[in-house]
Amino acid sequence: MRRKKVWVVSPLFYLMVGAMALMALAMYRYDKILCVVELTAAGLSGVAVLVSDLLYRRNISTTVKSAKRVLSGEEEAAFQAFALPVAVVAPAGDIVWVNEAFTGSLCSGKSCLGDNILKYIYPKTFRQVMGERGAPVSHNGREYTVYGSRAQEGYLLYFVDDTYFKAVSKEYREKRPVVCLAAFDNREELVRDSYGGDDSRITGEVDQVMRQWVIQEMGGFIRRLDNQRYLFVVDDAHIEMAKQKRFHVLDEVREIRSARNNMSATISIGVGRGAKDVAESERWARQALDMALGRGGDQVAVKQEGDAYEFFGGLSKGVEKRDKVRTRVIAATLTDHVKASDQVFVMGHKNSDLDSVGAAVGMWAAIHKGLEKPVHIVINRNQTLAGPLVEMTEKAYPGEGLFISPLEALQSATERSLLIVVDTHSVNFVESRELLDRMSRVVVIDHHRLMVSLIKNALIFYHEPYASSASEMVTELAQYIKASSIDAADAQALLAGIMLDTKNFVLKTGVRTFEASAYLRRRGADTVAVKKLFSDSLDTYKQKAQLVSGAEIYKGCAIATSSWDHGDQRIAAAQAADELLSIMGVNASFVLYRSGGDVNISARSLGDVNVQVILEEFGGGGHFTMAGAQIKNITVGDARRALIRELDDKLDQTTVQG
Repeated sequence: MRRKKVWVVSPLFYLMVGAMALMALAMYRYDKILCVVELTAAGLSGVAVLVSDLLYRRNISTTVKSAKRVLSGEEEAAFQAFALPVAVVAPAGDIVWVNEAFTGSLCSGKSCLGDNILKYIYPKTFRQVMGERGAPVSHNGREYTVYGSRAQEGYLLYFVDDTYFKAVSKEYREKRPVVCLAAFDNREELVRDSYGGDDSRITGEVDQVMRQWVIQEMGGFIRRLDNQRYLFVVDDAHIEMAKQKRFHVLDEVREIRSARNNMSATISIGVGRGAKDVAESERWARQALDMALGRGGDQVAVKQEGDAYEFFGGLSKGVEKRDKVRTRVIAATLTDHVKASDQVFVMGHKNSDLDSVGAAVGMWAAIHKGLEKPVHIVINRNQTLAGPLVEMTEKAYPGEGLFISPLEALQSATERSLLIVVDTHSVNFVESRELLDRMSRVVVIDHHRLMVSLIKNALIFYHEPYASSASEMVTELAQYIKASSIDAADAQALLAGIMLDTKNFVLKTGVRTFEASAYLRRRGADTVAVKKLFSDSLDTYKQKAQLVSGAEIYKGCAIATSSWDHGDQRIAAAQAADELLSIMGVNASFVLYRSGGDVNISARSLGDVNVQVILEEFGGGGHFTMAGAQIKNITVGDARRALIRELDDKLDQTTVQG
C-alpha cells in the first residue's frame, strides 16, 4: 500500500501545530502569560494530532492485515484476473484492495487504495449497497450494478458494468408507443351559438393546433375520428416532455374563441401510459378521457398502471349541456331496473347535507309514488347536517318509514335489491361502505367532478359535472319517470338542495337549473319554508362570525382557522366559507377546523380558482367552486401551512387567465 496517499494529511496538521508554537514564542516579549497559554494550546494540539495519527496508522495497518486474511494468495490471484471490477472494503468503508479491472474501469488507471468506497457508489451508501440485491450506481459516465458480500474480515464488492443494457432499457421505455384520445368537448355549444362560417373556422383552428402539436412537437401521428374526437400515437419520451410543459396545447386551444359570444374552445385528452401493449394503451386512453370529461373537461388525464392518474389543466368551468336526451334515456333505464327489483335503497354521502337528503327524498317520491315500489332512504341521523329537512319530510309523510339506518338496510337487503347512490360517486364518501359492498346492483347519480376512487361496475353511472346539484339531476329524472309523483314536500326538499349548492342561485347555475326550479315551484314548493331550513342557531351564528372575523387574505384567498371542536363547527365552517366570498378582493375561501384528531377544510370559489384541484392534493374533492377535504393526524397550524404551500404551487395554474 502507498502510505503517502493514506497519510498525506498528517504533515499538514504537524505544520499547523508548529505554526501555533512559533506564534506563541513571538508573543513572549509582549505578554508572557498569553505566551504560556498559547504554548499550552499548541502542546495539547500537538498531542491530539500525534495520537490521532498513531491511531489512524494503526487502523490502516489492521485494515491491510484484514485484507490479507480476506483473500488468500490463490484467491487474490484469481480475483486479480477476474473480468469484473472487484474491491475489498474494510468495515469503515476504506478500500484496501482492488483488482486490475477495478483500477482500469473506475480509477482511470490510478491507484485508489485508501479511498472511501462512497466515492464510487454515491449517492448510494455503503449500508444500502450491502442491503440490496444489486444496487444501481453511476461513475465516470458508466452505469454499474453493485453486489456486496460479507467476508470474514471485510466486504467484497462486485461492479457489473451494464451501461449498454440500461441504455437499451431506457430507449425501450422512451420509445414505447403511447395511445392518446382527444375530444373537442364543447364543440356542440360553440356550434349552437355560432353563425355563418364561424363553426368551420373554429373546427379548423382546433384541428390545426392539434396536428401541429402532435406531428411537429410530439413527433407522432394523428387521425381525426369525427368532428369531435382525435386519436394520436406518440412515444413515452414526448409524453414526459409534455408533462414538463403541463400540456400547453390546452392553453393554445383555449385561445380559440367564438366570434359571437367570445366562448373559448376547450379539449380534453386521455393518455394511456405504461401499458404492456398498444391495445391496453388504447383502453387506458379511453378510461382516462372519460375521467377527464367527468372532471369538467379542458384537461389531460394520464392513466398509468393500476388506478394511478395524473391530471393537468382543468382551468375552465364545465359548459352546461342543454340537450336532455341523455336524461330521458337514463330515466327509462332506471325505471326498468327499479321494476326488476324487490326493494330500493337510496343513500347519499357521509355527513349528508340538504342536497344529499333533498335528492334522496326526490328519488324516494319518484319511485314510491311513481313506480309504486318499496323504497327507503339510508341515513345516519347522528351525523346528518340536514336534520330540519329530515324532520319536515317525516311530518309530511307520517308512518311511511322513509328513513332507515345503515344497519337496518343491511339486515333487509337481498340479491334483488337496488341501491341508488346520490350526490357522491366515491366509495370513500358514501354513507355506508358496508351497504355499498353488500349490494350487487348499484346506480350512481352525481354532479361532482370525477375522482379516482369512483364506484365501479355500476348498472347506471349518471354523472353530469356541469349540473348545479344532485337535486337538479333528480328533479329532471323525476319528470320523465312520472311528473305527478313530486308534491309540495318533495319539491321543497329538492329546491333546498338546489339552493344550497348554488348559494341561492348565485354560483354554478344554468338554464336547466332555473327550469328545474320553476318545475318545483309549480309542484308547490314554498320558498319561505325552504328559507327556514337554512336558519341557524345562535351558537352557530357566533361560530361563523368568529371564523369570518379571524380570516386572513393570502394571494386573493381568504383563510380562516379554528382549533376548537364544536358540535356545529361543520355547518359554521361551510357558512363562513360562503360568507368570505362576499369580501372585496377574495376569489376563494378556505376554512380549516378541527374534528376529533383530524382537520377538515371547507373551500369555496367564485369561479376564478379551481378549489377542487387544490384540495385533491389532500385527498379531498368536489367541483370547481365548492370542495372539501379531511386531513388525518395533523394540527390546524400544520394543515394551514400545507395549504399555503399548495396555493403557492398551484394558484397560477388554477386561475383562469383572461
